[in-house]
Amino acid sequence: MEVRVNYRNRDSSTMISKFLKNYVDTRTIILCIGTDKWIGDSLGPFVGYFLKKNLYPGPVYGTLENPVHAINLYDTLKEIKKRHPYSNLVAVDACLGEPINVGKIVLNNRPIYPGKGVGKMMPAVGDISIVGIVDEYNSYNLHNIRLDLIVNMAETICNGILQSIDANNYLSYL
Repeated sequence: MEVRVNYRNRDSSTMISKFLKNYVDTRTIILCIGTDKWIGDSLGPFVGYFLKKNLYPGPVYGTLENPVHAINLYDTLKEIKKRHPYSNLVAVDACLGEPINVGKIVLNNRPIYPGKGVGKMMPAVGDISIVGIVDEYNSYNLHNIRLDLIVNMAETICNGILQSIDANNYLSYL
């Protein structure tokens, strides 16, 4: 199942929350992939930063302070499997797409392949994936992406994740 929502949509966080509510609970691990060294690849670390800042109750890997990227992804995945062998894993990453899709957030109940859009071969990551389309395929210059786009998409994703936790906590009281 796939859900696509533009981050500018007034209900985008709610739509993200509705997709995630059956997958996310306080034991769910959020793995935010990317680096803060390139704006176009910083979506994941910004999501991780905002989740930590807003006290997401589960484990978060990949923040602005401690990013998870191609160099440390394998070690991070080993650590996650060791520490949290039975937890769901939601992978968050930036990606490239068609020009008309820039600004869309895509949620899927399948893993992602980090780095695929720029020719890297990395392992499949996540039970659930959230990707933000930050630029078009034929633009190989991730330095031209506006920080405003990244920050607003990251806030939208963070809010959707937090709302899904709140919805699940509310439902557990009923």
